[in-house]
Amino acid sequence: MTAPRPRRIALLVALVATLALLCCGGSISALLLGGFGSDDDLSLYTSGCGTGGPVDPDSKLPRLPPYGPAHMKNAAIIINVGAKLKMPPRAWVIAVATAMQESGLRNLGHLGKENDHDSLGLFQQRPETGWGTPAQVTDPTYAATKFYEKLKTIDGWETMPLTRAAQRVQISAYPDAYAKHEPVATRIVNLLADGAANAVGNSLSMVCASGADIAASGWTSPFAVKAKDEHRWSVGSGFRTAQRPDHHGVDIIAGLNTPVRSVSSGVVSRVMCDETFSGVKDCDRAGYPGKGGCGWMVEIRHAGNIMTRYCHLVKRPDLKVGQRVAAGQVIAYCGSSGNSSGPHLHFEVHRNNDTSSASAEDPVEFMAQRGAPLTGSQ
Repeated sequence: MTAPRPRRIALLVALVATLALLCCGGSISALLLGGFGSDDDLSLYTSGCGTGGPVDPDSKLPRLPPYGPAHMKNAAIIINVGAKLKMPPRAWVIAVATAMQESGLRNLGHLGKENDHDSLGLFQQRPETGWGTPAQVTDPTYAATKFYEKLKTIDGWETMPLTRAAQRVQISAYPDAYAKHEPVATRIVNLLADGAANAVGNSLSMVCASGADIAASGWTSPFAVKAKDEHRWSVGSGFRTAQRPDHHGVDIIAGLNTPVRSVSSGVVSRVMCDETFSGVKDCDRAGYPGKGGCGWMVEIRHAGNIMTRYCHLVKRPDLKVGQRVAAGQVIAYCGSSGNSSGPHLHFEVHRNNDTSSASAEDPVEFMAQRGAPLTGSQ
């Protein structure tokens, strides 16, 4: 694909028809919206970090409804090609997500007069624009190889949001469409490559992501700390403990002015002073217990309808609502504004882009599942 153009109706109809044979209608709707009702199934995550390598595409593969054996085989081929080319696991996630958007992980042939130009195969590559012959681009191994070769030419793709990297390769009429597939693509890579989405490195030297790394899943810790660094951080007060049942996040203790990073790429949805004390908002002064509120805070929405919240910041974050941020980007600095007795980051994770406490979940478990554990002993 080398020029913007509308997605073909026939492709969408064929995809829905195929999925209708595989699952219930509710799951189809979830797929088209970029999510799955089974997203809470922790069995779909693995604690490995890719050291076992990708599975053989011709072996019996695990399923991830609504994706059946043929879809998973194509995903396994994409991952194995990436490993053979020594591409890091982040590239595998990007490639799988791209094929999910372009073809639903199906090796599509020509659809007659309804075909979108001459687009073919897993990545809907176009022979007339130089991707290869029709026979070549409908060979999954060839198609994946060409995708990775183009991705390698894009400067800084490793740290780009997935949808931007995919768009630079594909040049789609729908540049933001790839993002919604990132969570499921991550789980597919984990299932087919021994948890490689939790890792950094390449097929020759893959290790679990540390506090300073962005895992192949696209997630990272809010503080970049290596063993040699002067400052340390640790998780203090936990999520909804017996002592604090209404504590809907975790407190991460860190030094004043420690840079706070966005844990994944996303869009800023709120920046505010959340403080209540004698009817006066004063987030620019250090807080104390009973002062009330989150102090200076920011919320970011991520792929998969996930929202993260960062509280008690030292000053108003230099961000605007609607601004895009990348994983690992410094968004603020640790402080003690609001209801706080000392410098720390109150960090929350919410499902369904819901800002209420009802949607909050344990950030420690959530981040561990994405290969970005909240520990300060890296």
